[in-house]
Amino acid sequence: MLNARQRQYLEAIGVTLWERRAAPVATPYPPDTASGSPGTQAFPGEGSDWSVLEEAVRGCTKCGLHATRTQTVFGVGSHTARWMFVGEAPGADEDAKGEPFVGRAGQLLNAMLFAIGLKREEVYIANVLKCRPPGNRDPQPGEVESCEPYLLRQIELIRPRLIVALGRHAAHSLLKTELPLARLRGQQLDYHGTPLVVTYHPAYLLRSPTDKRKAWEDLCRARRVVDGA
Repeated sequence: MLNARQRQYLEAIGVTLWERRAAPVATPYPPDTASGSPGTQAFPGEGSDWSVLEEAVRGCTKCGLHATRTQTVFGVGSHTARWMFVGEAPGADEDAKGEPFVGRAGQLLNAMLFAIGLKREEVYIANVLKCRPPGNRDPQPGEVESCEPYLLRQIELIRPRLIVALGRHAAHSLLKTELPLARLRGQQLDYHGTPLVVTYHPAYLLRSPTDKRKAWEDLCRARRVVDGA
């Protein structure tokens, strides 16, 4: 159960709560000055941030995807990760299990991580959307807008050295651009101040294995960014 200050925090970052109760207007919670990010809000109570945020995602009804999901897909991995991988949205396997990047695409992502000396539990993996679009269709702009505060808060809590956008749709959603993936790869990019590298989605690489070499080049570039940060 969320207390009043936790609910106030989530409303401040644009998260609509389910079963919201009427409450008097309160003074805004002070910024988290330790993060150096003006407007970043802090939860009352040490260690409560992740549980409160995950509960809000689990009960979210901000867009129509809540009506067709099996369950939400919050994210998985280390809360102190240097690397954060972001895909576009959960698929059928993720919707069933409640975890991002499972199934064949998840196995390939695990192999990609292993190739650069990382384990799945050492990074953080999430999606732009926390619910599966019906039929695995592309995310819609309104859905991205509704879900983005959750992703932003995850990034604020983790403070990764690098974000890797997996696939065209993830890159477009994060960067607010329509440039093709070929134009975005190899560029010096950032998402709200965090360095960002764009590469192919593992599901695409399963269909087009000849591009795995290009994905390897992207990961090597990502490694140089992290090591030089």
